[in-house]
Amino acid sequence: MLTKKKFRFSLFDFFLYIFMIIVVLLILLPMIHMLAVSFSSDVYVMQGKVGLWPKGFTAKTYGYVFEDDRIFRSYGNTILYTVLGTTISLSVTAMGAYALSAKRMIGHKFFSMMIVFTMFFQGGMIPTYLVVKSYGLLDTIWGVILPGAVSTWNFIVMRSFFDNYPSEIEESGKVDGLTDAGVFFRLVLPTSKAVLATIGLYYAVSLWNAYFIPFIYLNDPDLFSLQLILHELLSAGSSNNATVGVGDVLVVEESLKYATVLVSIAPIMCVYPFLQKYFVKGVMIGAVKG
Repeated sequence: MLTKKKFRFSLFDFFLYIFMIIVVLLILLPMIHMLAVSFSSDVYVMQGKVGLWPKGFTAKTYGYVFEDDRIFRSYGNTILYTVLGTTISLSVTAMGAYALSAKRMIGHKFFSMMIVFTMFFQGGMIPTYLVVKSYGLLDTIWGVILPGAVSTWNFIVMRSFFDNYPSEIEESGKVDGLTDAGVFFRLVLPTSKAVLATIGLYYAVSLWNAYFIPFIYLNDPDLFSLQLILHELLSAGSSNNATVGVGDVLVVEESLKYATVLVSIAPIMCVYPFLQKYFVKGVMIGAVKG
């Protein structure tokens, strides 16, 4: 006869739940406040009366955000940098990690050690800038994408995943006449969605939030990313009730800042739920041997 397993709620579980609730509130409350301010009327924002609920509900601030040529153009640039950069980074990382996971590859240990070496010793900002300049990548989209195309940490995680990949699948492909490239593209990649989604999310978030690299390598305002424009908005003015110009209209600075911040994080927040089911599995398989 089957017996029901009793659920035990210990004192530790109680404090753990309390701690997690506090963490969640610390994360959500600032975002809720920003959302409330961005949808509130200018009068209430300037008087500092907006808390966690909009007052004088209006969405005109978001209209100003998307009507601003700088914001709209930088939004498109950031989407381009993220999509193209993630595609290139994930392709190079996956192909390189799979190649180095093959024990039959001559010198695979040497190349692996050289890649790990870059985690601890790097050329520095000025030599990197000179290299980018010498290749003519300044003020181009490639100057934003290529210098950080491969993350050593992501490379190691993906290589560990391929180290544990079932050799039987690869051998079956070889029996059917597939080359190494055929095995990789037709068998390995379709069955590696977990690690690909996880590493792809890492790259996408990094590129979407990138500020320092575009700040160094871009001088043309038409190529600025959203983070550069957002930095200009956040650093302009020192008063929460100041007004800034958007086209021919004056907008409360705080509302404009918060609306721009929320617009900038919305795409990543929308993408993450679709990749969450792969996230934990991809990290654990890539990081734990056995």
